Amino acid sequence: MSTNSELILTPPTQSPSVWSAIREALAGAHGRDFTEGPIGRSIFILAVPMVLEMVMESVFAVVDVFVVAHLGAEAVATVGLTESMMTMIYALAMGLSIGAGAMVARRIGEKNAEGAAHTAAQVILFGAVVSALLGVCGVVFAPQLLRVMGGSSDVLAHATFTRIMLGGNISVVMLFLLNSVLRSSGDAAIAMRVLWLANAINIVLCPLLVLGLGPVPALGIKGAAIATTIGRGIGALFALSCLFKPGARVELHARHFKLDPALIMRVINLSSAATVQVFIGMASWIGLVRILASFGSAALAGYTIGIRIVIFALLPSAGLSNAAATMVGQALGARKPERAEQAVWTAGRYSMWFLGTVGAVFVIFAPWIVSIFTQEPEVARYAVGTLRTVALGFPFYAYGMVLTQSFNGAGDTRTPTYVNLFVFWLFEIPLAWLLAHALGFGPQGVFAAATVAFCTLAVVSAVLFRRGGWKTRRV
Repeated sequence: MSTNSELILTPPTQSPSVWSAIREALAGAHGRDFTEGPIGRSIFILAVPMVLEMVMESVFAVVDVFVVAHLGAEAVATVGLTESMMTMIYALAMGLSIGAGAMVARRIGEKNAEGAAHTAAQVILFGAVVSALLGVCGVVFAPQLLRVMGGSSDVLAHATFTRIMLGGNISVVMLFLLNSVLRSSGDAAIAMRVLWLANAINIVLCPLLVLGLGPVPALGIKGAAIATTIGRGIGALFALSCLFKPGARVELHARHFKLDPALIMRVINLSSAATVQVFIGMASWIGLVRILASFGSAALAGYTIGIRIVIFALLPSAGLSNAAATMVGQALGARKPERAEQAVWTAGRYSMWFLGTVGAVFVIFAPWIVSIFTQEPEVARYAVGTLRTVALGFPFYAYGMVLTQSFNGAGDTRTPTYVNLFVFWLFEIPLAWLLAHALGFGPQGVFAAATVAFCTLAVVSAVLFRRGGWKTRRV
């Protein structure tokens, strides 16, 4: 069992064995038992591919908005509104992946590989059916949804983009679910390669389909949706093939897909709170977008660019959070709650070092960073405001993300759900409206509300985590 001395860690970049750890992390930690050994090294080996995986996921968003920005503010606004609606799809996918990840990690910690595979197969079946139903609704009602979100007539003219993104949501759901299974079992390197493949395809196809080249016609904004959907779809297929490969930590066979309603209900019970939790957190951005929409397309486009850059920074930190969740789930499965707790605080420090540094860079170099994405002065002004203000809360959010995901890794999905409800809906949204409209700060008030919410999330989560109720959760 780990001792408290393991918590006093030298940053990974100063460790004499850092290169061997990086090589092991990128090659895949085959045979490594993450319920044993030094906590710092285990987190580092899990986190390296998870951070790189999240970087690849964030590049999806940045590539799309970079290319689409050449089509004007209305096109960027369409992307922003569509992504706000896609938060519901992300919430479903992430909620299911949280539930599946907690159960798979626990089974792996118990050395029950058959149970882990059976759980993974049932979640895949359920996710495929639900995403197909949502895809049909998205294709049919895309224009109406854009209108409800406050889109102008110019934005509605780009409704095809929204139809493709919502209609192809199964690629998103499967990518989240399959990578969650890989990560929670300890196969983080494979999950990383899945995102590399998906993102490489998107990087090539997005500018090609949007702007056209040679015999390939310029499809405009809908080309970005097609490229993203194809990239994610191929990535999901690759991830699925890896789970069927002999010797995988979670090795799927046809027998695992025999319908098991009882297990699916257990997953739904665990994932329902997680889905609500993620929806509350992510859909709060819908509320912010709705407030910003009243200030015109420039404010909305600037916010969209700024928040995409913010996501680029947050997702690598989410990789560290996923590493902590995997460690927590497997340690609890192995009946080592003290190891689980130590892993969380270690991952939190790593996350704070990283995200605090990135936040400082954003505050100092925001105008230069934004200039890469837009040359429109009004749009750039709002983007810089978004970037600088939100980045101030990064050190707090670094810990908040790790703590929230650690609750989930333990199977305690209800606690972070209540925290998200309080912080993002009962506090952040009213504060944003108050600052933007009642007190007259305009869009800057919305940006400030997001920063204050980040800080509040970290403090509340830390208090609840220290109480330790998550250690007794059964999944």
